[in-house]
Amino acid sequence: MKLGEGPSAGYRDLVLKGQLVEDHVQLNAVNELERLHNLLRGYELSVVSGSWIKKLLFKSTDSRETPKGLYVYGGVGRGKSMLMDLFFDGVAVKNKRRVHFHEFMQEAHELIHIWRQNNRNEQQAEPISPVAAKIAKNTALLCFDEFEVRDIADAMIVSRLFTALLELGVVVVATSNRHPDELYKDGLQRDLFLPFIKLVKAKMDILHLQDGKDYRLDRIKAIKTYIQPADHKATLLLEQIYHDLTDGNLGQQGVIEFKGRQINVPRLSGAVAFFSFGDLCSIPLGAGDYLLLAKRFRSIIISDVPVMTSQNQDLARRFMVLIDALYESKAHLVMSAAADPTNLYKGSDWGFEFDRTISRLLEMQSVDYIESSRQ
Repeated sequence: MKLGEGPSAGYRDLVLKGQLVEDHVQLNAVNELERLHNLLRGYELSVVSGSWIKKLLFKSTDSRETPKGLYVYGGVGRGKSMLMDLFFDGVAVKNKRRVHFHEFMQEAHELIHIWRQNNRNEQQAEPISPVAAKIAKNTALLCFDEFEVRDIADAMIVSRLFTALLELGVVVVATSNRHPDELYKDGLQRDLFLPFIKLVKAKMDILHLQDGKDYRLDRIKAIKTYIQPADHKATLLLEQIYHDLTDGNLGQQGVIEFKGRQINVPRLSGAVAFFSFGDLCSIPLGAGDYLLLAKRFRSIIISDVPVMTSQNQDLARRFMVLIDALYESKAHLVMSAAADPTNLYKGSDWGFEFDRTISRLLEMQSVDYIESSRQ
């Protein structure tokens, strides 16, 4: 899409090309995004010199008030991420950013940690306001995929940080599987989180992408999940699958923080990640690392799984732990391998244990597993 072109034009183009079937519920969402697209034309936040608490001014040709953001929620596979793409690519805002919510929260934790390290002598100072100002300085529009709050640490930071961002004038557009009232439901000390929910509903329009056809499920059910042998043809097929799962997004390299360590992700886009076998099993990762990846990514692609023997039993052990984590988390797995599951392990050390891995790899290819996976 061209910068300045609204999501309506992009949606019509996809329908005309046969890449989408017109959906009246999606059309309603497109119209709301189109309205916001027009309101945001020329939207900026400019920093005015003064104290560290930065005052931010609105510079728009359309309005002197900060436009309300948009919170789009609905079931999986309804096209929320695709609609966000259409909106984000064309909206004429200079300082805009689209990021997966989990990735943003990792960055927020890191910024808070750095601020505290640099301000150890300021016992009474708090990091949220300066961190919010730092983010707002370069981001007038913040677009999130999969807005979700799962633990008390994130709940407290989300509440305070986003309150500061919204008050500074940052416009937020978010997709989620949950209505705002359902965020952090039954969580510890949730009463402290409730004012933030009230603020979301005040600062953002709430749009329900109602239940209908699950386009993602149809798509992944058509994808071959286990490809062998792991040759050049398999590599090309995995690239095509990644392209299909990310709607053509090339992705980027990323890092997942876990207990002071970093897990490198060679390529990611939203909730889809692409690894080689070596990326996951040739380095000392454990069950906690793999569970974190399974939680972070909905679909994981793994290339070049070799036949394992007693000579590389550490690889086999990590691979078994990896598959256990993905299976228990109901992750969608696509992989290329040198052999079929029953012939992936030729050693004697893990033969009995590997039988469970074989069983799970076979089940993870089934329609029943895919339909129950965390899509």
